[in-house]
Amino acid sequence: MKKLALTIFFETFILVLLGLVMVMTASGTYSVHKFSNVFYLFNSHFGKVIFGLIALIVFSFIPYEAYKEYSKPALILVTLFLIFILLFGNSVKGADRWVSIFGSTFQPAEIAKLILIIHLAKLIEDKGEIIKDFWNGFFYLFFWVILISVLIMLEPNISNGMLLIFISLVILFVGGAKLTHIISTSFITMFSALSVAMLFSHSRERILSFINSVQHGGDLNFQVKQALYGLGSGGLTGVGIGHSNQSNLFLPESYGDFIFAILGEETGFIGAVIVLLAFLFLFIAGLYISKKAKDKFGQMLGFGISFSILTYALVNASVAIGLIPTTGLPLPFISYGGTSMILMCMSVGILVNIAVTNSISNKENDFIEQPIILDED
Repeated sequence: MKKLALTIFFETFILVLLGLVMVMTASGTYSVHKFSNVFYLFNSHFGKVIFGLIALIVFSFIPYEAYKEYSKPALILVTLFLIFILLFGNSVKGADRWVSIFGSTFQPAEIAKLILIIHLAKLIEDKGEIIKDFWNGFFYLFFWVILISVLIMLEPNISNGMLLIFISLVILFVGGAKLTHIISTSFITMFSALSVAMLFSHSRERILSFINSVQHGGDLNFQVKQALYGLGSGGLTGVGIGHSNQSNLFLPESYGDFIFAILGEETGFIGAVIVLLAFLFLFIAGLYISKKAKDKFGQMLGFGISFSILTYALVNASVAIGLIPTTGLPLPFISYGGTSMILMCMSVGILVNIAVTNSISNKENDFIEQPIILDED
């Protein structure tokens, strides 16, 4: 398990390094145009990466069992933060998603996602078989999911809220909830979420544009169209690092939400597939760690973290190739960003600690004191 923990650590480190390279190549032209400094966004991202890697190391040494005691107070606190951001958050492109403290900005929604996963893991362990009962078990867990997700949607951050509901329902199902409860609540919540999405102009335009392109062959979203141009021009092996055309202000947010398109353009189909396989390996490794965990909390926490990382990676890639409407969600470890980068690294740190803790626990269980046999002579 320790070898697997090291493998996960170094794989994450490599993905982060790849992200540094991609952010540098994808943001250079924009940085010159906007800030007259080709390295402006790269330098900003580099500082966040350092914080992320420090967080990964620190959280890999914190016993994961310690989170159980503080998960509910932390979730209540982050709920208050989400309410605060609706009232006083900094607006970016029409969405109030940021809080500024002492000159630094962060997204409480990113923090809320990890804390919710931690608290769900604790509640699943606490409830045990009661989770199969809708009112006495399932409903209380689902209440927290809806509360956090709705607050995120109202920022508005519809895609993040909807994806959090999906991830949470999968965690609840793996944790023992009845499939009938999962299906029934899924239909209700997703219909409600889509209804909320239609209330906000930017979300409504994304959804209607995507439906139009699928049903009637209408024009794709401009960003998606440019992303597909980039992916197509990359071919099998790519145009080479630093030689992307789409990063020259043709593709908006090329260093952020659509960095997968730049990755595919510069490293080709082979490079893009290797990155997706890396995320798949991280998920499979997380499953193995979860299965070997000594307690239910560790099992569910490990699964929740692994599944969420894979889900966000697949969603980001799916947007870039036009399979789903644009979401504004970053590619884990690779896209430009601070809060997401740090929280993802923290998550991997927790996963590493689960693996290391299980390794130590298994060694202790395997130790059997041999009986002393006295010579009768």
